Amino acid sequence: MSRLLALFQSRRWVPLVLVIYASVANADGMIIDKVYHPYVDALENELEYRSVFPGGNTDYVKYDQLHQLSLGSSLGEQFFAEVYLIGGSTPVTGFDLQAWEVEFKWQLTEQGEYAVDWGLLFEFEDVVDASINEVTIGILAEKELGRWSTTANLNLIQEWGSAIKDEFETAVSLQARYRHSRVFEPAVELYAGQNTLGLGPAFGGNLNLGIRKSLNWEAGLIFGLDNETPDSTFRILLEYEF
Repeated sequence: MSRLLALFQSRRWVPLVLVIYASVANADGMIIDKVYHPYVDALENELEYRSVFPGGNTDYVKYDQLHQLSLGSSLGEQFFAEVYLIGGSTPVTGFDLQAWEVEFKWQLTEQGEYAVDWGLLFEFEDVVDASINEVTIGILAEKELGRWSTTANLNLIQEWGSAIKDEFETAVSLQARYRHSRVFEPAVELYAGQNTLGLGPAFGGNLNLGIRKSLNWEAGLIFGLDNETPDSTFRILLEYEF
C-alpha cells in the first residue's frame, strides 16, 4: 500500500492518467452514471437506488431505462462493500433483471491528508441470461479548491464471455461540485468513452433524517457532444445512509 500511495503522491501518476484518457476511445457502451468519491464512513450502511434514462439517439444503448438497487456496508475505516441488482427496460420487452454486481471501495488516504484524496474501486458484474462478465478497476481522485470539489473516476474495464467479444476498455467520469449548502450542491459532469461523450449539469444534496440517518440525492441531465451519444441522458440517485 505504501508503494501505491507513493505513486499517487508523486508526479509519476500523471503519465498513467494521460494514457487512460488518451485511450478512452477504446471503451464502448453507456458510461453515464454515478461519479464515485474516494471516501468511506467507518459506521455506514447504505441502501441505494439509481436510474438512467437516455433519450434521443440511442443506437448504441440497449435500454431506454436502466435501474440499479444496492445494499452496502463499511468494513472498517477504509473499505466499503456493496451488492447490486441491475435491471433494464425497453418498449418491446418491458422490464427484466439483467445482471448482478459486487462492488468494493478502498479509501487509500485520509481526507485532506495530501493535496489529492485517493481511492480504488473494484467491481465484478455477471449478466443473468448470457455468458458475459465484466471486471472494473477504478482510480478515484478528489481535490478541494475552496468551495469547489473536483472528482475524477478513471476506469479500466475487462469484458469476457462466450456471448461477447473479449476486450479491454477505459472510461473517464469527471465532476466539479460547488458546496453551496448541505442540502443543495450544483455540479458539472463530463463522461467520456467510445460511443459516449457527454457534458451537463447535475445537482445533489444531503437531508438529515436523524442520528446517523440521512438521505443523499442526485439528479443530472447530460447532453451528448457527438453523434453516437444519446441527445440527452437523465440520471437520478437516492441513497439512504443508516
